[in-house]
Amino acid sequence: MRWGSTRSPHLLARCKASSWTGRSPQQFRKWYSSGRGGLSILNPSIAALLATPPSTATQSRQQITVVGFVRTVRNQKLRSFVEVGDGSTVYPLQAVLEPLQAKGLTTGTSVAIRGIWQRSPPGKEQQCELKANEVTIIGSTDAEVSAIFFSIDERGQKSVKRYKKAQLTSLWLRTPFNALLARFRSDCDFYLSKFFRDQEFVRLQPPILTSSDCEGAGEVFMVSTGSSISGTSTVENISEFEKKPFFRDPKFLTVSSQLHLEAFVHEHQRVWSLSPTFRAEKSDTPRHLSEFWMLEAEIQTESLEDVIDLVERIIRYLVINLRGSQIFDEILSVRSSRELGKDLMSPESIRGRWDRLLPQSWPRITYTEVIQRLKSAVESQQVSFKYDPSWAKGLQLEHEKFIATEVGQGLPVFVTFYPQHIKPFYMLPSDSNEICAENSTVACFDLLLPDVCEVVGGSLREHRSQHLIDAMHKQGVQNSYRAGSPTIHHHGSPMSSTDHGELDWYVDLRRYGSVPHGGFGLGLDRLISFLTGVHNVKDVVPWPRWYGRCDC
Repeated sequence: MRWGSTRSPHLLARCKASSWTGRSPQQFRKWYSSGRGGLSILNPSIAALLATPPSTATQSRQQITVVGFVRTVRNQKLRSFVEVGDGSTVYPLQAVLEPLQAKGLTTGTSVAIRGIWQRSPPGKEQQCELKANEVTIIGSTDAEVSAIFFSIDERGQKSVKRYKKAQLTSLWLRTPFNALLARFRSDCDFYLSKFFRDQEFVRLQPPILTSSDCEGAGEVFMVSTGSSISGTSTVENISEFEKKPFFRDPKFLTVSSQLHLEAFVHEHQRVWSLSPTFRAEKSDTPRHLSEFWMLEAEIQTESLEDVIDLVERIIRYLVINLRGSQIFDEILSVRSSRELGKDLMSPESIRGRWDRLLPQSWPRITYTEVIQRLKSAVESQQVSFKYDPSWAKGLQLEHEKFIATEVGQGLPVFVTFYPQHIKPFYMLPSDSNEICAENSTVACFDLLLPDVCEVVGGSLREHRSQHLIDAMHKQGVQNSYRAGSPTIHHHGSPMSSTDHGELDWYVDLRRYGSVPHGGFGLGLDRLISFLTGVHNVKDVVPWPRWYGRCDC
């Protein structure tokens, strides 16, 4: 760690058994620095220490330094017991201190403890403990507030939720389970990257600012400069800004990277990305976010089965590798604690959910068959729905949950070949000769997971120039972007072959050596929510944004 000041104020209290001494930032670097100006690689993480207890008398006298945050302090007459965490594991390390050494330590205090790493006396829950001989307080904390935030009992958890709603989310991230979620997300990124690397995919970094609405739903965020969001801005100066936009034309935050990945798939054959996407959907449900991470991939193929098989392989590969790691055991462990309340999945349910992702083939059913199953269930009074199943109107959440339960029986379910009129213009018709004919379908799929429902959506893309233009005509994809927001106008007037608004470049991809291809988008946050058994997707995101809320 590098300090920004060359002065030496005595702000950090250091404690030995008998005295407190002030230390300068330069002297304090030893806790973090290897002596070569970089972050120390010599001090092991708490996870590494707990995984490798001393096995010999020599090792049991080993001097080590632990840097982390105090979780709990238990003071007794002759000694104090301090549990320390550093985010590397949900399990704390226990340090044994003399009472004077524990002075000033409260829950949440950042601390460096140097001492002897030794085996615990027989009968103790933890195999090893740190016998402290030197304690340094790096950063003190408000004892009253931190006790609420970092308390792991059920009562404290309720208090944490109240404070979280008060926009103090930065401390919420330092609870053990949220630290676990951060590492879980990091491991997902690692294994996903390894899978695609092994399969010779090229990872791309698509733009965040775009000119188009890929999904065609109009649920986009418009980009504007700081003058429109300052505290003193008015409707008048915002309107003036919109008359002279920064990019000449209105631009938006991306809702999908698919179109830009398609530009690369002609050259690279297999491409993928993992990047944030944004939807201005006014929904406040456990499944919706305004900013979320989407894994997207495109491959050269003529078969929808190739795309579906790829999705299966990716998720199965991820689950197998995560299950063989320490983090899976930690996910199960926290389910046995009281930290998360009583309304979440048990360890047995989590294990069963992961087990059901391992079979080599997941059920596949067409959209038309789904509608038939739903109608039959209603007619037989097996179930009642708020929205009647209709082939023309698409599936509601209650329909997806029924299919995931009854068809999947706990397994993921692929629903294929949706009606063409309810899907975006870029999807390839199931019958390549049909363009928005009555009751025509497109070569697409959604992957439904139990409880979470839709997690992946994909399709073959229309790769033929004139067919794509005809589909855009039929669905009324017009140049409405210059009016201020992207809109899909159905039953609109025909466009000329060059009047595709901000999508001219996309149509051009079909004019210059296009190839059959397909791809998908996977909502990573929903998948993490499913794998960890967290009901609300907002609780697996460090800084969730949804309708009406954008804290920090």
